[in-house]
Amino acid sequence: MKTPLASIRLYLQTLQRREVPDVQRHDFYRLMLDDTDRLMNTVEQVLKAGAAGARRGEHVKVDFASLVQQCIDAVRTGYRLQPTAMRFSSTLNGSGSEVSGDPEDLRTAVSNILDNAVKYSGANVDISVQLTPVEPRRIALRVHDQGVGIPANELRSIFKRFHRVPGRTLPQVRGTGLGLFLVRTIAKRHGGTVVAESPGVGKGATITLELPRRVS
Repeated sequence: MKTPLASIRLYLQTLQRREVPDVQRHDFYRLMLDDTDRLMNTVEQVLKAGAAGARRGEHVKVDFASLVQQCIDAVRTGYRLQPTAMRFSSTLNGSGSEVSGDPEDLRTAVSNILDNAVKYSGANVDISVQLTPVEPRRIALRVHDQGVGIPANELRSIFKRFHRVPGRTLPQVRGTGLGLFLVRTIAKRHGGTVVAESPGVGKGATITLELPRRVS
């Protein structure tokens, strides 16, 4: 949280102390807005993590396939991805993909998984998203990327609060280490599980979120 604040302060001090050409001043404004967005995202994640153990939202009927599609559309728009960069396939729809849960929580979980997949894909984003049944009463969301991968000894640790894999961070990736912690917390709250798999560093990763189907 201190990093973007320090950056914003430096730009403001520069603008206050000396005349800055218009082009450079507008560049400063853009950079400060970017830092503000980073700070707001960090604050939001920290607040969600702080409330993760206490929040008990109302569980309602949720069409999970539709929710996943909405999250994919939002991530594609946010990162300006081509449709082929993130492909969605589902053998479930309508009542077959219904779960009982808090829509806001489930949207947070799915969005964090998708966001991580994009961030750790590097320059070439190639992500497949699948929603399938795993047994009569459970469904699985699998998000597979071709990115930097995860060392075997880190596959469980990545779901811990504030944990970030050493050496895995790409230059353009900034984060709090809270995204997957929130996914695990939300999964547990909904009677589900989340696991990570990876053949190794540089060989991509798969995050699988399992949830129980809604019982009519």
